[in-house]
Amino acid sequence: MSSRRASLGSHLLSGLLCAGLAAIARRADAAAPMTFAKDVGPILFEHCASCHHPGDIGGFSLVAYEDVRPRAAAIARATRSRAMPPWKPEPGRGEFAGARRLTDQQIDIIQRWVADGAIEGDRRDLPPPPQPADGWRLGVPDLIVTLRDPYVVQAGGADALRNFVIPLPIDRVRYVSGIEFRPGNAAVVHHANLRIDRTSSSRALDEADPLPGFDGRLMTGEFPDGHFLGWTPGQLPPLLAPGMAWRLDPTSDLVMQLHLHPADTLQAVQPSIGFFFTDQAPQRTPVMLRLGRENIDIAAADSHYEINDEYVLPVDVDVYGVQPHAHYRARSVEGTATLPDGTRKWLISIPDWDFNWQDVYRYVEPVSLPRGTTLRMRYTYDNSAANRRNPDRPPKRVRWGQNSDDEMGDLWLQVLPRSDADRVRLRGDFGPKVMAEDAVGYESMLAADPDSARLHEAAAAIYLSLGRTDRAMAHLDAALRLDPQSVEANYNVGLALAAERRLAESAEHFTRALALQPDHVAARVNLGAVLRAQGRFDESIEQLRAALKIDASNAAARTNLAGALVSRGQVRDAMAEYRSALATRPDLIEPLTSLAWILATSPDAAIRRPAEAVQLAERAAALTNRADLRALDTLAAAHAAAGDFRRAVEIAESALQIAARRGRSDDASLVRARADLYRHHRPYRDSMLVER
Repeated sequence: MSSRRASLGSHLLSGLLCAGLAAIARRADAAAPMTFAKDVGPILFEHCASCHHPGDIGGFSLVAYEDVRPRAAAIARATRSRAMPPWKPEPGRGEFAGARRLTDQQIDIIQRWVADGAIEGDRRDLPPPPQPADGWRLGVPDLIVTLRDPYVVQAGGADALRNFVIPLPIDRVRYVSGIEFRPGNAAVVHHANLRIDRTSSSRALDEADPLPGFDGRLMTGEFPDGHFLGWTPGQLPPLLAPGMAWRLDPTSDLVMQLHLHPADTLQAVQPSIGFFFTDQAPQRTPVMLRLGRENIDIAAADSHYEINDEYVLPVDVDVYGVQPHAHYRARSVEGTATLPDGTRKWLISIPDWDFNWQDVYRYVEPVSLPRGTTLRMRYTYDNSAANRRNPDRPPKRVRWGQNSDDEMGDLWLQVLPRSDADRVRLRGDFGPKVMAEDAVGYESMLAADPDSARLHEAAAAIYLSLGRTDRAMAHLDAALRLDPQSVEANYNVGLALAAERRLAESAEHFTRALALQPDHVAARVNLGAVLRAQGRFDESIEQLRAALKIDASNAAARTNLAGALVSRGQVRDAMAEYRSALATRPDLIEPLTSLAWILATSPDAAIRRPAEAVQLAERAAALTNRADLRALDTLAAAHAAAGDFRRAVEIAESALQIAARRGRSDDASLVRARADLYRHHRPYRDSMLVER
């Protein structure tokens, strides 16, 4: 027993000695001064050097001790207050990928280093400093494009917005899995918005301006379906997940809107953009939602101005990313989602908004939201002298506008619906809301600048989309009075007149637009559609084929061409055009239903394909939430062609209910007559579909 006690005692003594030595080591380590080489440099390299290296937007370098030591106290203050590194979202209110926020431990290390005298330490402890990104950070792009001519930013003065156009040299449809933007002079490029223009409109505006680019207040082009495209310092969006790529068509232009911050000397800017392609076509397409107000009107010295907006989701979605946007006077930004059961989820909260540090924030995991969820945004503004970011001294009244000295308030959300039908339903439900808000914004800008032809043109396009032809024509009259040679004004007048079935006058204005700009594809397509509606099929086909020579992937041109060919009895040629349109745009309702109708109702048995007709018509019905009369009528005919007359009658009855609700008695008579055929087990044959 005694020997065993002795052995146990020696082990206890050994353990106590080890614990004591470890404690002494920890005290010695805690007492050892922090050094730049071992402790602080690695933190700055990881979190700060992407902007703070020679020649970049940070204004000074933080990659060498000699650069950092004179600024040690300022670095301590900036990190202690969390002003730097700039990561604005509030913790716990949205978990975002790539967060630049320092941990409490890292901040404490910097504070201790400064308190210890900001010593350098042993240079052998310092890891290699990050190298400037001379190469592409995502790898070698499949396509690199660069602004042809540098743009010279004049010294001094106010910030400016400028749009630039780069033709994209691709000869076939490509699928983009990611892009990487290189500003060409990060010292003066504050941020960039990127869009794709499949028309020639942006190019025409660029060519009309003697300098590279054109005025940046109104950006042309569109985001690819459901995707953010942009750049802010330090931001590098990862490549998209498989199946989430976006489509890039030939003859497209890249449009860049640069927010330029002048330096003390002349500065040349020449951005480059790398595109990364994949062979996998998109399988899932997100939708961009935008909450916000465009009636902002803040009185001078008002320190508590607030805007709110909300939207109830009609379908289930997953939220992948969020992008708040406002200008200098915004103070706080909030986005929330209230579920049908009353549960609230934070989408983002930025209690100290800073215009200089905007970003696209992508969630670590998508946020799932069920149908009936209410999306809300709340922004506050301080237009008083107490707001140190207020650009006006003394403060002045400010309204909504797209210049930096105006004010804005948007919350963009990238959401992925669960099905194609849900995506179509969401876009159809949300579109009128956002366009109505845009109409308010353009009226606000026109109040300040009533002699801008471009603003009148843009406002008219919005009202046309809303079906407000009267308001559209008022703005178009003003635009043509200010600029009789405006291509877009003549084009939009053509659209407005076509909506009122004033076909001859509509064709005249499309023709004027084409005389001014022969490669205006949309004008040529719409002229072809109007000529087709007038029964002038040969002229229609000529215009539509001319449009396809400019843009072979234009689905609207192929769809209208197919309709004109059917009218001339060229049914098989029409089918080929409908298939080409669907190869480009698989969710277009017109080619889906028209091709299905031919396959179901052609008198020629060699043309009929009942099973394919059912498949196409079912897709059209699903995409329209089974609320489109023509899609249901076509689906009923397809089932009858396939011999399923019971199902054909059921669907025809649903179509009749829609026709009755909408007061479409003529359509109801036709559907009723076809339903009677189905009840007698007879399919419908369309005598107009005889090949000639």
